[in-house]
This record gives sequence, C-alpha cells and structure tokens, in this order.
Amino acid sequence: MDNYKEKFSQIYDHYIDKIYRFVYLKVDSQETAEDITSKVFLRGWEAFQSQKVLNPSAFLYQIARNTVIDHYREKGRTRIISADILPQIVDRGMGLEERAILSSEFEEVRLAIQNLKQDYQDIIICHYIDDMKVPEIAEIMGKPEGTIRVMLHRGLKVLKKEMEARKVQEL
Repeated sequence: MDNYKEKFSQIYDHYIDKIYRFVYLKVDSQETAEDITSKVFLRGWEAFQSQKVLNPSAFLYQIARNTVIDHYREKGRTRIISADILPQIVDRGMGLEERAILSSEFEEVRLAIQNLKQDYQDIIICHYIDDMKVPEIAEIMGKPEGTIRVMLHRGLKVLKKEMEARKVQEL
C-alpha cells in the first residue's frame, strides 16, 4: 500500500497544476475548478489502487474530461471562463506590459474558444496550452491519431473564423 501511495504522490505532484489548468479553462470559477480537480485525483487514486495505469497523464486527463462533462450535465450550467485565470497560466517572469497584452489576447481567444464544440476545445487546450503530443491526446480521447490531427486542424480553422468574426463585430 505504501508503494501505491508513494507512486501516486509523485503522479499527483507532477500533474496537479496541469489538470487544474485544464479544468479551470472549462469551468466558471476557481472554486469549481478546485472541486473538480479534487474529484479527479480522488477518482484517480481509487482507480490507481485497483488497476494498472500505464499512462498516468492520459488516465488523469480522461478522468478530468469526464468529470467536467459530468459537472455540466449535473448542474445544467453554461460554460463561463473567468478572466481571473490569466495569472495562473502566465509565466511569472513576464513584465506588467507583457501580461497586459497577453491578457487582452487571452480574453479574445477565451471568448472564441467557448463557441467551439467540446472535442475541439479539449484538443486545442491539450495541444497548445498543455503542450501534449497528438498520440497522448488520442489516448485521452480514445480516438485514432489521424482523427485527432484532423480535429485539431478543423478546430483551429473554426477558432480562426470565430476570432475573425469577433474582430468584425468590434469594428
């Protein structure tokens, strides 16, 4: 049992920030993200004790993805992502001006990404924010790598159109 605790403790330390960020980009508050992240690691611990986990990253992201989906199903809430997330995903070494520019750009992308379908959101967040490779995303989503590549390409096209439409609306 101690061996499981030690291994899972290392997994927790390595993935807690990544899973939290993934969840936080999909929910409406820090508190909700913290609750869901706790559920993810609790479910992960329970499963880790009873089955062999070959890829902890894919395993935890799949739990996170499903837990976020469950959250919205149970609560019937719409997704609203707080702009307060920026300090949590920005490099702490950035200057104030760089953070301000990134904040406005982030807000534009955040608003546009909310209009994408769930799978496109997940793939774009995993690939571009969490820096995951296509094979890992494919494992998380339970889809072939070729499908993920196509979905990533299509998701980016839709995101680009959303962002262009937002700029036109601003004019």
